[in-house]
Amino acid sequence: MNLQQALQDLTNRLDKARRKHAAATLREDIPMIRQFERDIKKYESELAAHKALKARETGSKAQSIKAMPFNRALTKQEQADMGKLKKQVRGIVVVHPLTAVGREVGVSVVTGFAPKAF
Repeated sequence: MNLQQALQDLTNRLDKARRKHAAATLREDIPMIRQFERDIKKYESELAAHKALKARETGSKAQSIKAMPFNRALTKQEQADMGKLKKQVRGIVVVHPLTAVGREVGVSVVTGFAPKAF
């Protein structure tokens, strides 16, 4: 299971536990309320750990991309024929500004990072 799927699974479990907690509160079922409160705490801590891991992975990926010696914005034509560009420039990494890595790197347009000038 990949990290994104694990995050989604934990979020779903947390949401389900919160809904069941609310229903148990309406019923005034004290043992079930306590059980769901424990579950909610457990899921929240696991979710925080997974989010920290994801942020750490994104940060390390962004750091390796920033370390590449050459970068420039890609033209619309280059973006349209990405396969041709990747064959011409070996080792190019394309970063879109709306992705997590793009936000981490701080690009405002689609940018290519490469070990050599292109």
